Amino acid sequence: MIEIKNITKTFDNLEVLKGIDLTIPDHEIISIVGASGAGKTTLLQIVGTLEKPTSGSILFDGKRVDNLPDREMARFRNANIGFVFQFHQLLPEFTALENVMIPAMIGGAKAGDAEKRARELLNYLHLSDRTTHKPAQLSGGEKQRVAVARALVNNPAVILADEPSGSLDTRNKAELHNLFFDLRQEFGHTFVIVTHDESLAEMSDRTVRMQDGIITTDTIHPHKP
Repeated sequence: MIEIKNITKTFDNLEVLKGIDLTIPDHEIISIVGASGAGKTTLLQIVGTLEKPTSGSILFDGKRVDNLPDREMARFRNANIGFVFQFHQLLPEFTALENVMIPAMIGGAKAGDAEKRARELLNYLHLSDRTTHKPAQLSGGEKQRVAVARALVNNPAVILADEPSGSLDTRNKAELHNLFFDLRQEFGHTFVIVTHDESLAEMSDRTVRMQDGIITTDTIHPHKP
């Protein structure tokens, strides 16, 4: 469970987050929506320990993580959180397989173990014939699936996604959205997704709407039979 307690964030004189309280249970898929400038991405970065809040706290399973020393925070992030970005952020000089292996190698995995895990994920995501391809040789949907595999390689409890389908066409967008739910069912991940896509927000377990640095609504969607 993630507990976000009275988080504020100020850049110079600009108050971007103005006291955010939010609890995210394990295995939930939650979408955070709102206009540009509402503070969505800043909140996601703080939850992901990429940014530190000005005040407030972030707890994962009761352990406070926002005040950890930088090195310990980096280890926590690598082991517990996976990231999926709008423009995939794959390293162009590496193959799909190598891109997926990188977080595992950073986490101290042996090369053989990292490669085995990366191949398993790429196969699960129907990319086994793309392992030796570099990002420039992949379609937009393929690149984003490689990015999902990279996010999963250390088997994190939480996946944070920032506009993950924003650069995809309609077909690939739908496939990515459905993939998130398949992964939750298969592996039990928690997903926190910043999105402008209302269809994805409606599919989620909850939709949190932000405006001007505060949460305005928090809507639970009933599960479809």
